[in-house]
Amino acid sequence: MGGELVTLFLAGDVMLGRGVDQILPHPGDPGLAEAYVTDARTYVELAEAANGAVPRRAAFSWPWGEALDLLDAAAPDARILNLETSVTRSDDAWPDKGVHYRMHPANLPALAAARPDVCVLANNHVLDYGRRGLAETLGSLAAAGLRTAGAGRDLAEARRPAVLPLPGGRRLLVFSLGMASSGIPSSWAATAERSGIDFLYEASDAAAADVAGRVRRAKRSGDLAVVSIHWGSNWGHTVPRDQIRFAHALVDGGADLVHGHSSHHPRPSEVYRGRLVLYGCGDLIDDYEGIGGHERYRDDLRLLYLVSLEPDTGRLDHARLVPLQTHRMRLRHASREDSDWLHGVLTRSSREFGTRITRDPRGDLTVHPGTGSRLPPVGVHP
Repeated sequence: MGGELVTLFLAGDVMLGRGVDQILPHPGDPGLAEAYVTDARTYVELAEAANGAVPRRAAFSWPWGEALDLLDAAAPDARILNLETSVTRSDDAWPDKGVHYRMHPANLPALAAARPDVCVLANNHVLDYGRRGLAETLGSLAAAGLRTAGAGRDLAEARRPAVLPLPGGRRLLVFSLGMASSGIPSSWAATAERSGIDFLYEASDAAAADVAGRVRRAKRSGDLAVVSIHWGSNWGHTVPRDQIRFAHALVDGGADLVHGHSSHHPRPSEVYRGRLVLYGCGDLIDDYEGIGGHERYRDDLRLLYLVSLEPDTGRLDHARLVPLQTHRMRLRHASREDSDWLHGVLTRSSREFGTRITRDPRGDLTVHPGTGSRLPPVGVHP
């Protein structure tokens, strides 16, 4: 059965807590249990020192800026983002953790402004304010009518994929899992008796086989499956071989797209057996503007990922990557010069995968199906 392409909007980390929460209409308690910054408003002041005044009690749409019109014009069939914050009034800051993110539940319209269809939650900030905070997060999102995946009141709920209807009677399944390599404490793992996230210690062959098995059991004929993974370090363009093996095994096992995130900047992409693997989408919204130390990675530059798949096969038709920049804690179009810079970085870092990325006159980037990965098959990686 044929049909129109299925287009998905995919975002990396959407961090509406901490400093971003402080500029929204209902800021929560600004107190932080961090070693160096004890007031979330400090992050707003850093952004202002870098680029100018940021409004307080800003409209809920403010952090998204020009991204909202871009999304409306693209009209994707589904919108999937990594919500990397707790949504709670809890003060139970997780002990011995350096950074804590929370947004006030009354600020959830700032998330709803982007009309996400699925918020994946298996990341290293969703339990920043304890299991009481997680319970409030899950309840607040459910009350707002927002689907989630990757966290739950027990392991079965954390592993349950979000299911979205697609045109033509098809379904989109979204699985969410997080790995220790992204800084997730192992104690956040959900169990049969304990709330938490779908957690993996490592990107092992056994873990990949288990996840792929769950994908196969859940898929029906005509379904498409996305596996969203929070993994890896914050900085750097090199993709570890175990992550490549893991992603390949998921595709071999039935995943149609691998949606990786955790890095604060975009990482390479790969087209493996016709399926797109995004090893790191980078941050989309955060409060890092004005924080120094990693300027060479240009984490002020962000990408909207609009991925179009063949409905019958799940194979990539093309992926449009729209460059944006955060400025005064709001997203705006990136300059042509900055788009060129991103194109060069992604082309070089994706070269070993054989990925073909072009740039159009507007500055948007396109990932093409190409000839496939240049890497050896999964079983013989060094």
